[in-house]
Amino acid sequence: MPRASRRRGDAARRHADTIRFVLFEARPVGLEFHQLVRAADLSPHQVRDGLAALRDQAAEKGWPPLIWTRATGYQLGAERAALEAYERAVVSEKLTQFRRFITGTVAPHTAAHPGDKWVKRIVAQLNSIESTLDLIASA
Repeated sequence: MPRASRRRGDAARRHADTIRFVLFEARPVGLEFHQLVRAADLSPHQVRDGLAALRDQAAEKGWPPLIWTRATGYQLGAERAALEAYERAVVSEKLTQFRRFITGTVAPHTAAHPGDKWVKRIVAQLNSIESTLDLIASA
């Protein structure tokens, strides 16, 4: 039987509840990571697991989304403009990661094995993903 992710366990859910309470108390401002560690009285590892669990719980239960910005730190229930800015930043970051993966790994693989069925498939799919992310990032 596969082991459940520690970020979906009881401890992670308790840490998520603590973090959610702390972030609701801090609203409308956010908290930087080190402030969140101190305010929640959890270890950095527990806060990371709790943040991941909180993102999952927020999605499952329809709670306000959890975002992070360099200016405000972690925040729950941000305004529309902050949510859009966060989404654009994440999409831009993923686009950069995909482009580096394509140019640094997939392109050399393609050059070494141009007729490989796997290479053709991955190039087609990654080009599709790249164009979609580019479209979203430039919107």
